[in-house]
Amino acid sequence: MKYTTLIGSVCALVASMGSAQTGITVAIQLEPPNLDPTGGAAQAIDSVLYSNVFEGLTRFQGDGAVVPGLAKRWDISADGTVYTFHLHDAVRFHDGTIMNAEDVKFSLDRARAEDSVNAQKGLFAGITDVTVIDPLTVQVTLSGPNGSFLFNMAWGDAVIVAPESIDNIASNPIGTGAFVFKDWVQGDRIEMARNDDYWGAQPALEKAVFRFISDPTAAFAAVMAEDVDAFVGFPAPENLPQFEADSRFQVLVGNTEGETILSTNNKMPPFDNVLVRKAVAMAIDRQAIIDGAMFGLGTPIGTHFAPHNPDYVDLLTNSPYDPEASKALLAEAGFANGFTTTLKLPPPSYARRGGEIIASQLRAVGINAEITNLEWAQWLEEVFRAKDFGLSIVSHTEPMDIGIYANPNYYFQYDNPDFQALMEELNETTDPAARSALLGKAQRMISEDYVNGYLFELAVATVAKAGLQGLWVNQPTAAVDLTAVSWGE
Repeated sequence: MKYTTLIGSVCALVASMGSAQTGITVAIQLEPPNLDPTGGAAQAIDSVLYSNVFEGLTRFQGDGAVVPGLAKRWDISADGTVYTFHLHDAVRFHDGTIMNAEDVKFSLDRARAEDSVNAQKGLFAGITDVTVIDPLTVQVTLSGPNGSFLFNMAWGDAVIVAPESIDNIASNPIGTGAFVFKDWVQGDRIEMARNDDYWGAQPALEKAVFRFISDPTAAFAAVMAEDVDAFVGFPAPENLPQFEADSRFQVLVGNTEGETILSTNNKMPPFDNVLVRKAVAMAIDRQAIIDGAMFGLGTPIGTHFAPHNPDYVDLLTNSPYDPEASKALLAEAGFANGFTTTLKLPPPSYARRGGEIIASQLRAVGINAEITNLEWAQWLEEVFRAKDFGLSIVSHTEPMDIGIYANPNYYFQYDNPDFQALMEELNETTDPAARSALLGKAQRMISEDYVNGYLFELAVATVAKAGLQGLWVNQPTAAVDLTAVSWGE
């Protein structure tokens, strides 16, 4: 009897171990406010859904390369204004309906419509017409050549959706990806299962669960107890050495496209004065923020551009840490006695921890930044949509997104016709050398206008169980792509 019980227990244990290796539980810090990447601005939406559930005509790989997605190939007209996309055959949405050129037209027309709520509507501004040639061929006409068009189509905001599912997309996302959405237990987790009818290569994982753990202490406990298989964007970098010394885990530290900035409301006095914005920038000790909030993880930036991009220009000398110069600028602007403003912070550790440090640095030059901690949905409503803030801290994780500065209605409200014209010229330029020159000019312009306080490029740390393979090290876009993840021997 004892032997039978023992054998049964061992078999049950082996079975459970085998079962565990067919799925994965991934933790991230932020929960999506909704599940519509084409209508929501939150990074967490793409973190969960990009490539896993939703796909675009093109897509990003982990190394940042743009490769074919739902479009297996494309032709570009000689003048660079007409793209003809040839779609993969036999692609189905998760509800069983066929994905074809009509869905591509619907998605692009919806994204560029006058009443579009797409957070990156500017990606589609150059499209003048979308024409269905046949069920597997769609033609997109641009107002002028756009050297970034295929890159733009890889964003999560440009995924292909179906008109049949659009009414409920925010709570029941139906895409074409390798995983099917199953359940969302708000405040806790999102569950997915492998799409057995997937048109592409089948993922190794049969199921995936995303858990949301915002508190750094709880994150540490969950990983140490092996309650999660991986934590992407681990929020307590001070704990990484402990994981590195533990053979149960692997620690991956990579780059992101996350320009972390002290967002500044350019239309709210006194930040409508460039002298004040410059004073703020020169009151900030970037390295102290990186060391104090990120425990050394992060690369200082002087403009809104990723340092690992070949076209990055080092402009740190435009805004060196110089409190005395900051005070002089404030006096010149008429604020010798300083002023009071708001500093509204979203949940991530870089914002909450960094906010305390920045508030102290600003206080030293006479600026009283009153901190308000907001949940993510509150931040999106108050700061991003209502523009009701003086200062904030956020990491912009979209890839090469300097074009947002050409949108005067974007939340930090920078309205510079010269910059807008520069972005139009960039969109019409295809020569690589000419584009590099324009990107350099754009970086200098926003740096010298002190639009925002440029802090650091966000690093991404992932703590995972030792046997897990295929996770992205770098994040060329905000995504936890599970399509190539598997368990090793």
